Amino acid sequence: MNEHDYQDTGIDVAGVDAALTTTRSVRLRLDLERHVDNDLIMECIDVAEQAPSGGNQGSRRWIVVRDPAVKEKIAELYMATGGNFMIGARDRLAGTGHHQEKVMESAAYLAEHLAEVPAIVIPTVIGVHDGSGRPGLFDSVIQSVWSLCVALRARGLGTAWTTAVLGKRDELAELLGIPEGVTQIAMIPVAYTKGTDFKRAPRLPAREVTFIDHYAHTWASGPSDPPNLADGPGAVVEVDIKAKVDEVWDVVTDLDLSAGYSDESLGATWAEGVDGPSLGARFTGRNTHPAIGEWEVECFVNRYVAGVEFGWVTSDADNPGAQWCFEMTSIAGATRLRYSLRLGPGPSGISAAISNMPDREPAILLRRIEEHAASMQRVVDGVKAQLHREPDPDRVNPLFGKDR
Repeated sequence: MNEHDYQDTGIDVAGVDAALTTTRSVRLRLDLERHVDNDLIMECIDVAEQAPSGGNQGSRRWIVVRDPAVKEKIAELYMATGGNFMIGARDRLAGTGHHQEKVMESAAYLAEHLAEVPAIVIPTVIGVHDGSGRPGLFDSVIQSVWSLCVALRARGLGTAWTTAVLGKRDELAELLGIPEGVTQIAMIPVAYTKGTDFKRAPRLPAREVTFIDHYAHTWASGPSDPPNLADGPGAVVEVDIKAKVDEVWDVVTDLDLSAGYSDESLGATWAEGVDGPSLGARFTGRNTHPAIGEWEVECFVNRYVAGVEFGWVTSDADNPGAQWCFEMTSIAGATRLRYSLRLGPGPSGISAAISNMPDREPAILLRRIEEHAASMQRVVDGVKAQLHREPDPDRVNPLFGKDR
């Protein structure tokens, strides 16, 4: 969206966006020495109270803890429910280069210094969730707590959304005098920050995580009304696999992988003189489809970072008929495998079908994407079936200690 698409509201859009996109979990950079005035916190709670609430009922209640003795007891509860684990993980990961090393350093620091934070906010809501899985309680408070965090950020204060202490919710309720029938939501440490230069976090673009009308269906632009091939229709499927990234990498870079699971792939062969993936490497894919029969297509590796991504385009490196990619990300104790496709912008088999029946282009695209998405899902599920392992209670990993 460009600036001419905005309706004039008199609101500083850039300022709002900056606050929303740079409100980070702040722990190491909390200023433990600088006083935070109660009135400033109240001002931010006034902002937070404007958040939507189920039935427009004002059921949120906020506890701001300033008493050093009470903060010390909360810190003890936090240490018992999560702090000791965080400190142990920090010590195990120190100097290893593990992707969670900095996170655990930051988390452990908060656990060790929680009692020194100028204020601790405990948001609560009147009511107890019925466990049915339906919304109706948390949806009346969570957005309000986030508004509090953003409002504080805009005024130079940092927060961290923590919930580990809720493992001792009964003890916390007794300590703070929270009555039965009132639910604790989180624990938010509040302090000025050392510096205010917080940046956006690395996240996938909206086009890669947003589906229009159907789950897993993506669009490079638009889509138009009606949608067309120039909009860049595609699909993405994902699966979490209890395996190391390098193990997943070895499987997805095998050109014959899809042949074992897809309805269309018959395998592929590297070009003469090519013995594995690298940027610019060529291979020939073999495919089949009931409406077309069998065919071969030349492919070119256009995305390659070992252990991170392996992608290729078909037919023409400069004007591909389709773009495919496997991406791998380490998450806690597993690897998230993402498999994506985008059709076009160049011609492919589907182009002929659209040329023959231009009035049916949206339906042709929908059917083709559904076919691809189903085959792609079988592929990633097949990778998971090959590699996924349940936790081994006797195995020790550097982050969690014993598998869990």
